[in-house]
Formats: sequence, C-alpha cells, structure tokens
Amino acid sequence: MNINASIRKLTIIFVVMFVAVSGCLVYWQAVRADEVTASPHNARICSSNNVPLRGNIYDRNGILLAYSVRDPHVCGGYIRHYTDPSLAGLIGYYVPGGIYPATGLEAQYNDILNGLTGQTALNNLINKTMHTAPIGNNIYLTIDDRIQKIVAQDFNNYTPDPTGTAFANHTYPTFPTNKGSAVVTDPHTGEILALLSSPGYDPNKMVQTLAHSLDPTSYYNQLIKSPDNPLLYRPTQGLYSPGSTFKTVTLLSALDSGATTLDQEWNMQDAYNPWHVAATADSPGTTVTGDNLGYLQYVFHFPVSTEFGFANSDNIMFAHMGANEGEQKWLDYTKRMYFDQAIPSDFPIAKSHVLQADGNLNNANFVNDVYGQGVDFVTPMQMSLVDNTVANNGVLMRPTVIKQITDSQKNQLQTFAPQQLNTVISGDAAYKTRVAMNAVTTCGSAWHITEDNLPQQLLLVKLVRLRLEEIRILMAG
Repeated sequence: MNINASIRKLTIIFVVMFVAVSGCLVYWQAVRADEVTASPHNARICSSNNVPLRGNIYDRNGILLAYSVRDPHVCGGYIRHYTDPSLAGLIGYYVPGGIYPATGLEAQYNDILNGLTGQTALNNLINKTMHTAPIGNNIYLTIDDRIQKIVAQDFNNYTPDPTGTAFANHTYPTFPTNKGSAVVTDPHTGEILALLSSPGYDPNKMVQTLAHSLDPTSYYNQLIKSPDNPLLYRPTQGLYSPGSTFKTVTLLSALDSGATTLDQEWNMQDAYNPWHVAATADSPGTTVTGDNLGYLQYVFHFPVSTEFGFANSDNIMFAHMGANEGEQKWLDYTKRMYFDQAIPSDFPIAKSHVLQADGNLNNANFVNDVYGQGVDFVTPMQMSLVDNTVANNGVLMRPTVIKQITDSQKNQLQTFAPQQLNTVISGDAAYKTRVAMNAVTTCGSAWHITEDNLPQQLLLVKLVRLRLEEIRILMAG
C-alpha cells in the first residue's frame, strides 16, 4: 500500500515536471520564438536553417536591382548585392545578423523580403519545422532602371558655367555643385520611374564594410561626417525653399478660383514697382521685389499679361495675385495637394510646409509664400506632385514605388493599382497652366536654360538688339 502511494506521488511529480518543461518549451519556442531568434546573442541566429533566403528587388521590367549572393563569412551565408548604386537612397541596404539596422525599402519591406507575412509565412513555418531555410518574397518596383541610368548619367555629366554667361545677359553667376535630386514620374498613374539623390553612396561598400571590416562602421562614419550629407535622401527627405517653381501653385489656384486669367493685364505699379506691404496688428511689414521682366531690355511698355509674368517669373505680380485670391482660398489649394500633411504613399515622404512653425501664416509671410520665398519649405517630390497635377488635368495621383509582390517562384501575390488622391483643379485650369509653363521654356526665363543652344541664342539676342538699334537711329533721323 505504501509502495503504491509512493509510486503515485512519484508519477504526479513526473507529470508536473513534464507539464512544466513542456510549458517552457512552448513559451520559448512559440510565444517568444521570434524574440529569441532575433536576439544577436543567440548563436543559432546565423544558422543557415534559420536565416531567410531574402527575396529579390526588381525594377518594373524585371531588371534585378538587389539580391543575395553566397558569402560563407557572414551570418546565414548570404550577403546583399546591389546592381545600381544610384538607387541606394531608395532601396537602402541590409546586413544579415541584426546588429546593423536595414534602411530604405530593405527596412520598410523587411517582413515581405524575409517571407514573414501571408501565405509565405505559413510555408516558412513548415520550413522551420523541417529544418529548411525560410524563403522570402520578391518586390517589383515602379522604377524603370533604363530611365534611372539616363537620369544619373545626365546629372553627373552636367556642369554649370561658373561665369554665368550661359544665362545670356543675366548678371548673377551659377555655381558648380554635385548636390541635387531628380524625380521622374508618370503623372497619370503616380508611379515613380526614377529617383536620384546626389551625392549618394555605394551600398555594396556599405554592406561589405559592415559585414567584414575590422572597423565595420568606418565607411558609415565617413558618410555621416561628410559636409555633402550623402545619406540624406534629397528627393523625399530634403526640405528646401522652392523659389519661383512655387509660382505654379499660385497660378493654378488663381486660374481655378477665377482670381486671374492668362490674359489679365498688369500695369507697372503691380508688375514692376516694389510693393511695400504695410504692417498690421498681427503681421510685420514686408517689401516685395523682383520683377524679373528685363524692363527696357526685353520689356518696353506696360501692361503685361499674367502669362507673360509667369513666363518671366515676376515676383511682384504674383504677390499681388496671391493677395487678390486671398490667403484662405490659396491655402485650400495647398491642402488639396497635401502641403502641411502626410502624403499617402507606399514610401516615406517628409511633410512640406507653407505655414509657419506655429501652424499659422501672417500676411507678410503669405505674400512672399505665393512666389516661393516666404516660409515655404518643400521636398522635390512635393513639387513633382504639383507638376503632376497640372499634367494630369488637375487630378493628383497617389505616388507609388511598389508595383507588385511575388513569391520565390515569381507567382503574383499582390499588385498595386493607381489611386486618385484628389481633384485639385479643373481640367481647363490645368490646361491653361500648361500653356503658361510652356511659355517659360519658349519665350520666358528658361528659354536659355541649356548651353547646347547658347551660340544660336546669343546670336539671336545680338541680332534683335542690332535691329532695335537700327530702328532707334532711323527714328532719330
């Protein structure tokens, strides 16, 4: 009897211990499994059975942009390789092991690339059970790498003339620089076709240094200490004063609201003379200058039209135009284009601003805002969306950089269709804005923008001046 009682007690002890051990195993292998696996102190994190074979990143046409190559000296036996360094700021980089965080799309879509979401996640759970390496999904971008390479090459080959003579008779110089950005989009779909940030960095050197060097952060530290700030992704994260490019915002809103027409006439007072804006109880005074008309050089009489003022970038005219439209109505149009708010997108875009830091806008800042020199602070991507609105007959499309997601066998898992964000202006106002923008490049401030046409353009200017001088002599005689 005592023996049976002892056996029962021993059995109960074993059952309790078994349940406790089983509970611990379930807790650590199921509940806390991802945390344990992700810990850099876990030696098994780099086992080839545990490290996902990360998916590839392609351009819209299937050109390979990022993929994993065998490297026995890194965690998991694979390291990332990037085929187009000009996309480094967008795609980012990924280093296996979890010590150095991924950046760009590599970070944003990490779970997709590692196969941790959807049906692929379920399949990879089975792979883990069978001690087979998990397999990630592929991402196809809207980027067209053919266009991307052309943009990068043309940007790098361009050198402004430091003497300023390339800008005909303008007296201000231009300055050579390697800093800048380029944004190429399809305005009808919102798809991003090319994005360039200069200067950039070499993502392959970054991952190789972080993974292999005795001083793994040496290249990274070199980049963050550079005065050129190559780690800043200028198209979407750089904020700049937009200058006269912002006149497009005011023109399209004024045309749509009826505050102006392309053929509205502006006298010398409102298009040429400096405007001294008086102070008010809640705003300091300001003086608007910069007619940019070339009075007595290209312009010899007034009035001039709205189209002519836009083509020649007349600050004074546009300050008056904004005041005529009214601050609240002008702000309504900026909101339609997502200024001072997050832009819906599948990649991060910094907020652009037309308001002061306190969320208000005094009159002095407003009349300077409307031509791009107040408190406007915008990304190149935001200005691209403004132009897209004009090109797409007043309709703003959601900017996208992800086209589709496939599994490792390239079976389609998810596609992304174009989405309309807002109808900003009417098709008629968009058309008239395009007419004015065309005037900028044909008979306005940008007609001499390229040095390729400089000899012919300067010859034309000389011939026109010679003809004017002949007319003056004939009239004097």
